[in-house]
Amino acid sequence: MSGTSADGLTLCAVQVRPFKVLHFKNYPYSPALQQKLLNAFSLRAAELSALHFELGQLYAKTAQRFVKEFHLPVQALQVIGSHGQTVYHGPHDTPPNTLQIGEPSFLAAALGRPVVSDFRAMDIALGGEGAPLMPFFDEYIWGKGAPKILLNVGGISNFSVVGKQIRTFGFDVGPGNTLMDLAAQRALHRPFDRNGRTAARGTPDKARVARLLKQKYFLRTPPKSLDKNAFGQTYLDRFFPQEAFASAADWLATLTWFTAAAVAHALQHFVPRPQPKEIVVSGGGCFNATLLHDLQQLLPSLKITTTLSYGIDPQAKESAAFALFGWLALGKKINHCSRATGAAHDAVLGKITL
Repeated sequence: MSGTSADGLTLCAVQVRPFKVLHFKNYPYSPALQQKLLNAFSLRAAELSALHFELGQLYAKTAQRFVKEFHLPVQALQVIGSHGQTVYHGPHDTPPNTLQIGEPSFLAAALGRPVVSDFRAMDIALGGEGAPLMPFFDEYIWGKGAPKILLNVGGISNFSVVGKQIRTFGFDVGPGNTLMDLAAQRALHRPFDRNGRTAARGTPDKARVARLLKQKYFLRTPPKSLDKNAFGQTYLDRFFPQEAFASAADWLATLTWFTAAAVAHALQHFVPRPQPKEIVVSGGGCFNATLLHDLQQLLPSLKITTTLSYGIDPQAKESAAFALFGWLALGKKINHCSRATGAAHDAVLGKITL
């Protein structure tokens, strides 16, 4: 799995029955590759094609390194699920479309195992948004227990609502780490605001955030999903110009509050009552103590935990999910929650490369 922040490739080895993450590791991309991936939506066809194959080769080399590091016998691997790198997501374009790159043939050639990839296209073909896909995984793992909200804070935030007597659903909520990271890179000259330390010293502009939560996307009824650039540099410059804030701390505090407030707004407007009592956080955002503090302040009645409480490292969850999706697809089994995406019906997502 390579997420919207394009900071690296996460590999995960899972046992399906009973489900368990056996090993996982994140392999950071070079700054040059990260920038190339973040700007891939603007490349010409020849450049994008080259990047698609470059990334596929890197996935294969990294997977070979992973199985060697963790002493995994390749013949024991049943299947590899590869989400790839999303370079564009346009479910409301004409025609609706989404694009994930990272040619899977290199993985299949290097490891000699079947690879399942390109999971989002079938959902689009069935009239869905192509995202989010995580609600199926969340139901698979947590669907038989007490109702929970599973919040993933990557570049974009999304959540699922699952549990006994709940019809699983979920959607993209709004900004995740992207705006905070862009501001940290400009103001602190660091990739991100580690643990939210700078934001913790600032005072958020809550009035600005309240105004922005009246924008069309936040009010739109699900299903709904976002391209990573929806809350990117252009949005930051337009609605959170650095010069509008007295300090870097206030700037980051406001962006962190915005991320948390978008989640709270979505829960209050689109999750029917009685609401679940627990929110389980994953993704890089769960390591931001200021973000978790803001979430608790906005949602005082909810218990806030992370997936680590359930034996899944927060940074491993998405790659573990696509391993499961690949395994199910290989067996021609449903790996899809159409209620979350708006697709016509549940389906088997993914294309198999042998």
